[in-house]
Amino acid sequence: MKHEHKREKGEEVIRIGEYGIFFKRPYQILYMLNDFLIGLIFLIGSFLFLYESLKTAGCWLFAAGSLLLLIRPTIRLIHDIHYKRYTRKQ
Repeated sequence: MKHEHKREKGEEVIRIGEYGIFFKRPYQILYMLNDFLIGLIFLIGSFLFLYESLKTAGCWLFAAGSLLLLIRPTIRLIHDIHYKRYTRKQ
């Protein structure tokens, strides 16, 4: 079974075996989990800002959410590097 990599602007088309199906899946799961955590942390942080006594905790949650926003492109970068290494071996 051949798998064709979906083409985005500027990407090349690469055909790989069934490994390609499983190759992208862990990164998609990490990306979705990270996005979910970002939303949850910012939502909770926003509610904490409604109470003066909890504003410091809200600030820490916003800092954690910002860190997770930096992790998003890192996940994508690691995936791309891993993918390119794999396709070079083919």
